[in-house]
Amino acid sequence: MNNLHVKKGDIVKVIAGKDKGKSGSITKVDVDNARVMVEGLNIATNYVKPRNAQEKGGIVKKEAFIDASNVMIICPECGMATKAGHRVENIDGKDVKIRFCKKCNASLEQKATKAVKKATKKSTTAKKATKKAADTATADKAE
Repeated sequence: MNNLHVKKGDIVKVIAGKDKGKSGSITKVDVDNARVMVEGLNIATNYVKPRNAQEKGGIVKKEAFIDASNVMIICPECGMATKAGHRVENIDGKDVKIRFCKKCNASLEQKATKAVKKATKKSTTAKKATKKAADTATADKAE
């Protein structure tokens, strides 16, 4: 099985082909053939013939696959097309292999970013809860 530098859901910029310079989100990944389907890009025209009397024929436009080497991932932090580096980080006591931006050193992993944000959110809500409890305790003493 081959490995790719992009995953489903990544925002990428096309660097070669008829849609060069455009960007979009990856909707499908074909790992075996190293191809990706980008939302709204590489539109192919199919001509559909009616198969029976009730079915309509006509021209159908749909997205086609692009070679994975023709796209670069866009960093969510710096907003630039970049190469993806790999490193191992310790997240919640587990060693996790993540991708990072070679330009600004920010994480490209959405799961890792969500886990870090969730951990900080829990600590801030815990601080708010203890502060609120202390405020109600002082209010009760004042009465």
